[in-house]
Amino acid sequence: MRTRKPYVAAFAVAVLSYAASAQAQSAYGIGRSATPAEIAGWNIDVDRDGNNLPPGSGSVSHGHEVFDQQCAACHGANGEGGVGDRLVGGQGTLATPKPVRTVGSYWPYAPTLFDYIRRAMPQNAPQSLSNEDVYAVSAYILNMNGLVPADATLDARTLSAIKMPNRGMFVGDPRPDVKNPACMSGCEETSGLAQMPKR
Repeated sequence: MRTRKPYVAAFAVAVLSYAASAQAQSAYGIGRSATPAEIAGWNIDVDRDGNNLPPGSGSVSHGHEVFDQQCAACHGANGEGGVGDRLVGGQGTLATPKPVRTVGSYWPYAPTLFDYIRRAMPQNAPQSLSNEDVYAVSAYILNMNGLVPADATLDARTLSAIKMPNRGMFVGDPRPDVKNPACMSGCEETSGLAQMPKR
């Protein structure tokens, strides 16, 4: 009976060492770490200041063509909405009881419009548009909202320079007993319900 104990102990050590090596590989023993090139392919986010905007440019007129082909089926021929969100109008409604949240009224930073379109649109084929097409669609949507002229061509520099109507502003909760979470560091009251964080 004593001769079995060394074999059992050796077996237990072998099982534990195998389990430890398998666990070091991954929880299920499959997969690998992503390569730098694979990470770079997904590291395409653009911040509100336009950091990481890619090279390229796009005109309002080209954006109109791309919008008609890729976007109008969901967002409407004039950005009025449909299956997808409304993109146009709503300026001046954010502080009213029925705000209309669109790119022209609610979207605070133009570079993040590019970021969202590039990563998520069209919904049935995200990341299928070229950078030039995304600049162009961004230009067209901004033009429909009266934020850039019809002859505009956007690139990283010009897109980052656009001052959106809601830039730096947000609509507070109309209930007097509710503190707006975005104002935890303190806000200055402005007209109506709109509040601006203290600088």
